[in-house]
Amino acid sequence: MEREVMEFDVVIVGAGPAGLSAAIRLKQLAAEHDHEVSVCVIEKGSEVGAHILAGACFEPRALDELIPDWKEKGAPLKQQAVEDRFLMLTEHNHIRLPTPPTMNNHGNYVISLANFVRWLGEQAEAHEVEVYPGFAAAEVLYDETGAVKGVATGDLGIGRDGEQKSGYTPGVELHAKYTLFAEGARGSLTRMLTDTFDLRRDCEPQTYGIGIKELWEIDPAKHKAGLIIHTIGWPLDTKTYGGSFLYHMEDNQVAVGFVIGLDYENPHLSPFDEFQRFKHHPAVKDFFEGGKRIAYGARALTEGGLQSVPTLAFPGGALIGCTAGFMNVPKIKGSHTAMKTGMMAAEAAFEAIRAERGRDTLDAYPAAYRESWVHEELRRVRNIRPSFHKGLLAGLAYSAFDTYLLRGNAPWTFGHHEDHKSLKPASKSRKITYPKPDGKISFDKLSSVFMSNTNHEEDQPIHLRLKDPSIPVSYNLPNFDAPEQRYCPAGVYEIVQEDKGPRLQINAQNCVHCKTCDIKDPSQNIVWTVPEGAGGPNYPNM
Repeated sequence: MEREVMEFDVVIVGAGPAGLSAAIRLKQLAAEHDHEVSVCVIEKGSEVGAHILAGACFEPRALDELIPDWKEKGAPLKQQAVEDRFLMLTEHNHIRLPTPPTMNNHGNYVISLANFVRWLGEQAEAHEVEVYPGFAAAEVLYDETGAVKGVATGDLGIGRDGEQKSGYTPGVELHAKYTLFAEGARGSLTRMLTDTFDLRRDCEPQTYGIGIKELWEIDPAKHKAGLIIHTIGWPLDTKTYGGSFLYHMEDNQVAVGFVIGLDYENPHLSPFDEFQRFKHHPAVKDFFEGGKRIAYGARALTEGGLQSVPTLAFPGGALIGCTAGFMNVPKIKGSHTAMKTGMMAAEAAFEAIRAERGRDTLDAYPAAYRESWVHEELRRVRNIRPSFHKGLLAGLAYSAFDTYLLRGNAPWTFGHHEDHKSLKPASKSRKITYPKPDGKISFDKLSSVFMSNTNHEEDQPIHLRLKDPSIPVSYNLPNFDAPEQRYCPAGVYEIVQEDKGPRLQINAQNCVHCKTCDIKDPSQNIVWTVPEGAGGPNYPNM
């Protein structure tokens, strides 16, 4: 069966803040200049917003530029930030620290990013953007010159054995003059493009964190709408970068999460269990007592900042949003920068289409980025995250020096290292014994995955692929005690003992699409690929 082919001026992969902002901006420009542009957005989640997970304390700067009348249009930004607290935790106590300027949330909003993205999707459709959820882009397509000419969605109806089932349907080819990739952190097609066009030739390695989040409904007497709490310190040791957030939303809801840098050294560490342990700290436990957990999820996030941004444009396409790594780590925000980069890429693509330039390289996009507030914002904080490579106290001291005295204008720029190279041998690392979850404040992985509404068609090829199936047992297990069992927040990887010896079992149906395995596997043997469209988590309001 041949693939169906659909033609557009611009195809956008990913219906997140960057992708939808790009789509809306393209249609705005088309209307302003009376020049029709066809735009298609495809999204692997079952609906727009299904795979969106963030804190989120939202800075509306880019939204003000894109849709100035967003309040009148009913954007779901309801709860303004009211109070910031910044705590350093010890095991049994805490110290309140001055809130760093980058973490001042005056003028920001505590939101569900998933619901905001759903609203953005409605705005895009109102501009006659074609939005197709449930379609997973699985392949990059190239023309005869080597330029990107679009993407193909994955085939449907392939069994676990690789054979076609009765309901087999081939993927669809979406051709475009320009294709914008907005896949989020560690995009699978972005990895392919990076290799094809050597996009990381002039930048530092990207470094990542894993963010694990729960949504709680708490006792109204304990709820403080607009309160924002960030913590550092316990339960992490001083060598491990990370911290927590508690955002008090509307309707007695609290978003609580924990972020751990994926350059951590101890293979015995479990980010999921560190998060569960954190919730029992005296400084935060009281918020959850008597409350109810109503949602769970996890996602990798980029932490490399300015020096890790790759080459953004290539023949026929560009990278936008978090797939390129525009997160401002000290702010703990990336949605506003993602939206702005999508808008800048849209402006470059529109002008190229008007000029009928074909599938050339959108050089105007990286040029606009270098002159934008996004670049300036990232430039000023570029040394904060890497300063923590020397430990918590050194990082805090340097960050204060850089922020208050140098004001981000240091004549040097620190580098990064690849996260998968940071693990130390298990035999030389401290073992960690985690307390058993109590089922009230702390929980196990499987009950948590259940709350993420994750679902995959079980009879399909495993989308978590091993380059060499022997490595998990021959290398990871003896050297690092199979860390994939612990760094995965969804119980996907499991060492099973059998008569003939141990083997790695992959419970792919549990996967919440966080991409941590693709990042942290010490031998880079695990390759995350897209499953059938509409598979994965279904986050209601994360």
